[in-house]
Amino acid sequence: MSLSLLDISIIIAYIAGMILLGFYISKKASKDLQSYFLGGNSMKWYYLGLSNASGMFDISGTMWTVSILFIYGLKSAWIPWLWPVWNQVFVFVYLAIWMRRSNTMTGAQWITFRFGDGKGARLSHIIIVIFAVVSVIGFIAYFFEGIGKFSTSILPWDLSANIFGYQLSSERSYALILCILTTMYTMKGGMYSVVATEVLQFFIMTICAFVIGFIAYNAVTAEQINAVVPKGWNELLFGWNLNLDWSQTTVPGVNKKIESDGFGLFGLLFMMMLFKGIFASLAGPVPSYDMQRVLSTRKPSDAAKMSASTILVMYMPRYLMVAAFAVLALVYIGPQLGGDIDFEKVLPMAISQFVPAGLKGLLLAGLLASFMGTFSAFVNAAPAYIVNDIYKNM
Repeated sequence: MSLSLLDISIIIAYIAGMILLGFYISKKASKDLQSYFLGGNSMKWYYLGLSNASGMFDISGTMWTVSILFIYGLKSAWIPWLWPVWNQVFVFVYLAIWMRRSNTMTGAQWITFRFGDGKGARLSHIIIVIFAVVSVIGFIAYFFEGIGKFSTSILPWDLSANIFGYQLSSERSYALILCILTTMYTMKGGMYSVVATEVLQFFIMTICAFVIGFIAYNAVTAEQINAVVPKGWNELLFGWNLNLDWSQTTVPGVNKKIESDGFGLFGLLFMMMLFKGIFASLAGPVPSYDMQRVLSTRKPSDAAKMSASTILVMYMPRYLMVAAFAVLALVYIGPQLGGDIDFEKVLPMAISQFVPAGLKGLLLAGLLASFMGTFSAFVNAAPAYIVNDIYKNM
């Protein structure tokens, strides 16, 4: 991707500004553990809601969402229900108020509030701590891979290096640098740094989303989309089988991706999503960074407002951007793709071709910062379990 000097300057200035902001407000986090991990329960619910929504604007997830909309069309709206959406709905309808009333610091500590201090509750507590730490490590690895791919697609420098005999690729170098910078300001400022930087990022990404939506609206017509997608792509409802055949389109290789995903029996997949979502939600909230936002609110009613605003309102700009990039890629990039397609590179390709200079730098800076925001949320969440649920109980 070719970037102008203006774009590169915006990216560097934006990331530097995010880091400095995190350090600037770090004094507030130094009072005690409650201030560091939960912001002293003093932050307003709409700031936490913006932060939670911004954390879900992560670059790896956005690349993935663009790719599944490209492949599965409107039916892709059902796929996120496989894991995060059910839990989000259940939390804001029922669990958020209950969780905040517990006055706990982590999901593991909430288990003892829910089940007491018996043998079974203690075992559940240990399992939640292990799950939380392992899942954070797994998500960090996922983000590490995604930000490496994205960075090498947009930034012009080759950072491959040989360090102590180990060959470090350019993707891993970019990912390592961003992870180190993010960890520095997150460890310094705790929840205050996470929320402040993510709120700023949310507003910037929302502006970019509307501008990109406007670009797509003027560049693509419904007739152009219908000419390049298979029958059923624009239908939300589905039957037992997916019934999307890309073989007669400009991108026949999409059929291989559908086959490798195993989503051909879409009705069976939806049944699995339904039962898995209900039972997983009944088991309780996922002990992750969004639960930490719930526990950080001022009062129980604010916890419900924060959770509801995240999924009902603040998700919308992200999906406007996703839809805009997906239709631009279908009409203009699809014919350029070969047989061996890396669908996660659809987003960088669309940005390269359709976003003008200046805005491109702002958007790329925002997407890089979205990675930093989501990464920082996980980095802030994991130590809470280690300190509160392991170290303090030793």
